[in-house]
This record gives sequence, C-alpha cells and structure tokens, in this order.
Amino acid sequence: MKIEHIGIAVKHLAKSNSLFELLLGQAPYKIEVVDSEKVSTSFFQTGDTKIELLEATDKDSPIAKFIEKRGEGIHHIAFEVADIYSAMQEMKEKGFQLLGDAPRKGADNKLVCFIHPKSANGVLVELCQTIEP
Repeated sequence: MKIEHIGIAVKHLAKSNSLFELLLGQAPYKIEVVDSEKVSTSFFQTGDTKIELLEATDKDSPIAKFIEKRGEGIHHIAFEVADIYSAMQEMKEKGFQLLGDAPRKGADNKLVCFIHPKSANGVLVELCQTIEP
C-alpha cells in the first residue's frame, strides 16, 4: 500500500487553502463538498502524495467533533488499495476494527473505509480505492 493522502482538519477552509498555497507554491487542484460526511475538502498534490484539508459543514460532523476535542491538525492517513472490499476483509482478519461494514463514497472520486484509531495506535487510517469511470 502507498500513502494516498494525509487528511488535515481545519476550522476555515479558505484561510487554510491560502496558507497551504503559500507553503506548497500551488493552488488546490480540487475543492469539493461531501454531504454524506458533512465536510468541505480541498486537495493539494505534492509529489506522489496528496494533502486533503477538511472543514466541517455541520457542528455535529466528525470533523467538527475532532477539532472541538483536539484542535486543528492531522486527522487521518489514507492508503490506496486496489480492491477495497478485499482490503477490508484482510484488515478484519488481521484484527483491525473497521468503522462500517461497507465502503462509502468519499471525496476525490474514491470509495473509502476507515480503521478505528483504537486498533491502529491512535491513528485514524483510511483505505481508499479510485472509482473507475
């Protein structure tokens, strides 16, 4: 597996986009709202990896709760998989606790599934597979 992206929870997407544009010397290549996750996202390409900024669109969203509890910062690390269904089965067999029984549509044209931080040394891990057109 390779790191597909690193997700960073932010309070203000527009301000954070400006900060990361300055830091990386480029604008985000995509800005997207994912209603099912109650989040607005932007993506920056940096080498073979991406940075995803996540802003809550609802005070009860996972990102809002994360920021309330921990503040802004790294939210998750995402790994690219070729077959999310088999990767989920493999993770279950290895004893990891998944957050959900089926993948869901995520940002940037991906199917996603998360591994609970309690079973991954406190790190929220995302498995993601590109949805073929």
